[in-house]
Amino acid sequence: MRVLLVEDDNSIAEPLADGLARYGMAVRRVGTGAEALAAVGAEMILLDLGLPDMDGLDVCRELRRTSTVPLIMLTARGDEADRVLGLGLGADDYMAKPFSVRELVARMHAVGRRAAPASPVDDRVLSVGPLRIDRRARQVHLRGAPVPLAPKEYDLLALLAGDPGAVVDRRRILETVWEPNFFGRGKTLDFHVASLRRKLGDPAWIETRRGVGFRLVVPGGTGS
Repeated sequence: MRVLLVEDDNSIAEPLADGLARYGMAVRRVGTGAEALAAVGAEMILLDLGLPDMDGLDVCRELRRTSTVPLIMLTARGDEADRVLGLGLGADDYMAKPFSVRELVARMHAVGRRAAPASPVDDRVLSVGPLRIDRRARQVHLRGAPVPLAPKEYDLLALLAGDPGAVVDRRRILETVWEPNFFGRGKTLDFHVASLRRKLGDPAWIETRRGVGFRLVVPGGTGS
């Protein structure tokens, strides 16, 4: 796996790069946000939030404008708001320092599996009213216009669109879109639902069944 490590602290970056190399990973290390945004060819990004030239959250936001490469945030920040914001911007996972290389590698493999291309049975276009979801290309169009989504937003929408009108319970969403036995904050899902509603332009696309889950419906039921 080709890994881009964005970390300016040598005391952290050097042993971490060595540790990842022992697991067979090819690590390229950069120390600034600008270098991270200019880098290409990575299959996984490990992004520290405390960078010298710009906030790591801004780096994450910019990366997600052009890339869907799996991204894990690494930070000493313990503020829940930072975690929720980072996940909302498109990070696939979040690890607080200090952490073990072994746990990080396990998280990287888990994120990589979730980001893997869909199986052949899923290589089709889902249509829900004017909404089109191309599972093979991971692209969404609404009335012919592209809808740019963060990876988790896309996964959430694709899950709900797999059975339009059916209520999908919160636990199933968390374990499918994030990971089995997901241990993150409960507000993570609500944050992504709210963001997805904004991007679809009408909150009625995703209906909340309080205490149960969510379902995807065509606003107004006209399908136009």
